[in-house]
Amino acid sequence: MPRDRQGISFFWLGMAVEGSLVGLAWVGAWLLDEPFWNHFHWSAPDAALGLAACLPMLLIFWGCLHWPVGPLARIKAIAENFIRPLFAPCTVLELASLSLVAGVGEEFLFRGVLQGAMSREWGPWLGLTSASLLFGLLHALTATYILLAALLGAYLGGLFLLTDNLLPAVVAHAFYDFLALLFLLRTRPAPEQPAGPPEGTNGLPG
Repeated sequence: MPRDRQGISFFWLGMAVEGSLVGLAWVGAWLLDEPFWNHFHWSAPDAALGLAACLPMLLIFWGCLHWPVGPLARIKAIAENFIRPLFAPCTVLELASLSLVAGVGEEFLFRGVLQGAMSREWGPWLGLTSASLLFGLLHALTATYILLAALLGAYLGGLFLLTDNLLPAVVAHAFYDFLALLFLLRTRPAPEQPAGPPEGTNGLPG
């Protein structure tokens, strides 16, 4: 069955938005004199650490969907009624591509550039906290989601501090996005049309 144009357009829009963060990271590295590429290199143990690190994130995601207590109920509703229909037309390869670009772009920008620059000026813990708060604000679905995203940013930033390598954070972020989207889309049928986006959101993986 041929895909609708809306699904194709959303995929390329998502790739453009997330891909633009890679460009922002390069611009930020130049403006802030924070060459993030000095902290990104291949290491099999670090890649394995990134894979292992995504497991707690997936457990929290699974818990939010299965035990939506209090404000988590709204996050579950957004995931099922807004995010799932948006991504439903995407193929598995497209989900993987979006997740990879999101992981690379967001980690290069928030951990590699912003956390790195802030840590150089204010120390590692204040740099980690500040970059994590900015990361949370980028994911302004709800107040609770901002908090959860900020904690996620701190978790990924901790991986960066632990290894001095962006690779574990990129791997954990990308695999989490991919597996969470895959789980969300394959467990229940999506509505045909997405609900309107919550105020202040972009509906993209984070």
